Amino acid sequence: MVWSTGGVGSNAIRAITRRPDLELVGVWVHTPDKVGRDAGELGGAGPIGVAATDDADALVALAPDCVVYAASGPQRGAGAVPDYERLLEAGINVVTSTSTELVFAPAVDPALRERLDAAAKRGGASLYASGIFPGFASDELALLLTTLSRRIDVLRVVEVSLNDHYPVADVMMDGLGFGRELDFEPFIALPGVIPTSWRGPIELIARGLGVELDEIRGAVDRRLTERDLTVAFGTIPAGTVGAVRTTASGVLDGREVIVVDHVIRMARDVAPDWPTSENDATYLVEVEGDPDFSCRLTLGPPAGHDAGESAMTATAMRIVNAVPFVVDAPPGLRSSLDLPTTVPTAVFG
Repeated sequence: MVWSTGGVGSNAIRAITRRPDLELVGVWVHTPDKVGRDAGELGGAGPIGVAATDDADALVALAPDCVVYAASGPQRGAGAVPDYERLLEAGINVVTSTSTELVFAPAVDPALRERLDAAAKRGGASLYASGIFPGFASDELALLLTTLSRRIDVLRVVEVSLNDHYPVADVMMDGLGFGRELDFEPFIALPGVIPTSWRGPIELIARGLGVELDEIRGAVDRRLTERDLTVAFGTIPAGTVGAVRTTASGVLDGREVIVVDHVIRMARDVAPDWPTSENDATYLVEVEGDPDFSCRLTLGPPAGHDAGESAMTATAMRIVNAVPFVVDAPPGLRSSLDLPTTVPTAVFG
């Protein structure tokens, strides 16, 4: 079952309908004009004979093996938790891209963790959260690459993105500070926000490498644009913030050993001294140690300027491809440390 038909949910529908080992039995939608429409058409897969519905009771009654949970907006974060509880208690496994803080459940608020784990144990089901960053390039890919290491001094993961296509003004301006002067304090700069936001992937890497960190530090840097920028949510005036860089660092014995950098620009020429890329979505893993090495992952075509759909597809496949493995996993909150590599089936042709 797929929960929501936005960018990730639509990609999930298309993927499920082409896989011989998966059967789509239901799709939940939020907007009334989608109710009753063919779910395959909503997802861009063509008619499949499954009508979308906003009747959660009817969907739970179908007793699917797993729900691909891809809701956005108000359903993100805490808004999704009641849905997770209900599904897990009904014995329905959940794979989700909505709550990426759950990529490593031991790092989240203990009350939330215990609440969801109890529901999972009561229903005998599992929950797994993933995505691209966090969920893959920020943690699982980095861990895989450490199999090359004899010694690690610093492990750094970086996302470089051009977000001029993102249309939600309050998120970009009040949340991140774009289009604001430097004396404005965005949400992302409030004390504790950066360490909390990135604790999951950092702690997952640390657990995978068998270390316990002393603390996680956070920092935010902002750069001004020298010209007006026209972006999806409006105009960013010259002299206001046109690039934001957040850094979360896991500290061991006084040294920052696991670092997550997130570089977001509204134009490629702002903050040219920061990590750059000609692709809209680029992910880097860099290790200083023995040996030194780096790995670059880009989404979309070479030198592409529209990685949005590729990112949506990759995010959806991180959870769709995990479905068989999560269904087979022991009940509880699972992470990539608990599952084998979630390789897909029927990918050729």
